[in-house]
Amino acid sequence: MKALFEQAGIKIEKEQEFQALKQSIERLLSPALIEKFFTKLEKKNVRIREFEKVLDLKLMESVDETLAKAGKSAKELYDSLPVTDRGQVRELYLTKIEEVGSDLRQKYHKLYSYY
Repeated sequence: MKALFEQAGIKIEKEQEFQALKQSIERLLSPALIEKFFTKLEKKNVRIREFEKVLDLKLMESVDETLAKAGKSAKELYDSLPVTDRGQVRELYLTKIEEVGSDLRQKYHKLYSYY
C-alpha cells in the first residue's frame, strides 16, 4: 500500500501571506481555472514544477483575479515569507499539482514532463 504524504507540523510565521498564496494555488487548480492556468504555462513554455518561474512570470495573478486585486504579486508575497514558510508554500503547490486528475495530466503531459 502506498503511503500518503503527510506535511510536517512546522508553524507558519506569516499566516496572512501564506494563506493568500495557498488560496490562490487552490483557486488556480480548481475546475474553474485549471485549464486557463495550464494554457498560460504552455504559452510561456513553463513546466508545471517550475514554481519560481511561475512566480517570476506572474502567471498566478494573470489567471487568478482575486490575487491580482490583492495589491501584491504572488512573487512579492512569496519573497516576504521566511524560508520555512516558502518551503511549505512550494511543497503545497507541488503536492496539489500531483493531485490533478489523470485526464488533465494526460492532456497537458508536456507540462508534467521533466524534459
